[in-house]
Amino acid sequence: MNLLIVTAVPAEAEAVRKGIEGDSPIMVAPVGVGMAAAAAGTARLLTLADGRYRGVINFGIGGGFAQPLGGVVIAHHSIAADLGAESPNGFISLDDLGFGDSATMRVDQRLLTELRTAMPDAAAGDILTVSTVTGTSERTAWMIQKYPHAIAEGMEGYGVAVAARQAGIPFAELRTISNIIGPRDRDSWQIADALAALTKAAAMLARAKRRA
Repeated sequence: MNLLIVTAVPAEAEAVRKGIEGDSPIMVAPVGVGMAAAAAGTARLLTLADGRYRGVINFGIGGGFAQPLGGVVIAHHSIAADLGAESPNGFISLDDLGFGDSATMRVDQRLLTELRTAMPDAAAGDILTVSTVTGTSERTAWMIQKYPHAIAEGMEGYGVAVAARQAGIPFAELRTISNIIGPRDRDSWQIADALAALTKAAAMLARAKRRA
């Protein structure tokens, strides 16, 4: 059975494919930017696959709170960090509103182990999914206080996780760091390095699966 890797954009998918040489049980597809597109696109692929995939992993680049540029991070949880309600006393998450753990998706432990075994030097922690990328010092400080175990943010992980859970498919998330989270400084982003790191991460995963 195959492993599905989904990315947001074609450039990420191409970077992942470069790391997967020869015959491989890993399929790669871009599904769109943001939670809604990622959820819908992943759900469509899983439906069309008719049970062919044993797991789905969201690969992509993202911002890191303290990780080096080009570093690899693996999620323990994918969290919808800005999904909730505003109030005079501040932001209220879905969890705090009383909807259970609906804003926090725990990754599949078997897939997490596979990723950590293939990439032992990768950092692991919570990865935040946001609809608006963090771009100010104030927002960064709030994120760190609200989510102390977060190591990175992206825009798709939670959406992919929801689609996977509803399909009964194991889920995981991996990101490479293109920028440090804080005041927006597009000129400092290292997208090429982050894409190259995606290629390396994909190659390490593919080699590990061939040895298994």
